Order: sequence, then structure tokens, then C-alpha cells
Amino acid sequence: MSTPEERISELGLEIPEVAAPLASYVPTARTGSLVYTAGQLPLVKGELAVVGKVGAGVTEEQAVEQARICALNAIAALRAEVGELSRIARIVKVVGFVASDPGFHGQPKVVNGASELFGEVFGEAGRHARSAVGVSVLPRDAAVEVEVIAEVR
Repeated sequence: MSTPEERISELGLEIPEVAAPLASYVPTARTGSLVYTAGQLPLVKGELAVVGKVGAGVTEEQAVEQARICALNAIAALRAEVGELSRIARIVKVVGFVASDPGFHGQPKVVNGASELFGEVFGEAGRHARSAVGVSVLPRDAAVEVEVIAEVR
């Protein structure tokens, strides 16, 4: 069976550098066997490719891809904390925030972008509890933000 890092490579992805915090916080906090990530924006090399609200300028399909990027950034933060991704016993909880037009109700589908990547990378250990929340605005006008709680071996 391949490692999570190998599966990421097989998906044609690269684990990015951990995004620098935008304010006074750290990218991860560990307590016991749990690692909490800070909210991860869909930053690629420090930039947002998509900004605005889903359902008003940002399509659902674009938002799904943005959630996937958030998940990859969360994976980067987890790896920086634990050293190698095979130490992740389970993705326990994912919370996805979707900057939404008032008429948009597809937040669960958007956050599936993140959930599905965790499944592709971690297999059964990537299955998790989840919340998908619509909000009026996110930092830097991002369309999506994702945070994760992971259990470490």
C-alpha cells in the first residue's frame, strides 16, 4: 500500500509550503493525539485565484476546486506538524466555510472537494465527521476556508 505522500504524487499534486498566518495564530496546535489546523484558505503560492461569493461570481465548480486546494494546504500544515503523513491515524473532523450568496444552498457539495481529497490521500482514515457552513465573507474575500482535526499515531 502506498503512503499518503505517494498518493498525493499519484494524483499529480505537490504538497505546498505551509501558508504563513495572516494574523496572530499558528498554523497548527497539537494537544495529546489531536492536531488542529488553523483555517486554510485556497492559497497557491500566496495568492487566491478565485475571490468572491459562491452563487454570485464564483461558480459551484470553482468553489469545489477551491475547497480541494484548502484541503491540500491543510495536509501541508499537518505534515509540517507531524513529520510524515503516515503518522496521521485519522482525519477526525472537517469544517468548511463557504462565502455564499444568500440564494446559494450547495455548501455541502462545495466542501466535498475537501472531503474527497482527504479520502483519496488517506483512504479509510480520511473519512471524517464534517460541517459545511455558509458565511457572508471570508478573509481576503476567499470563497472557501477549511479547517481540520486529525488524530496522530
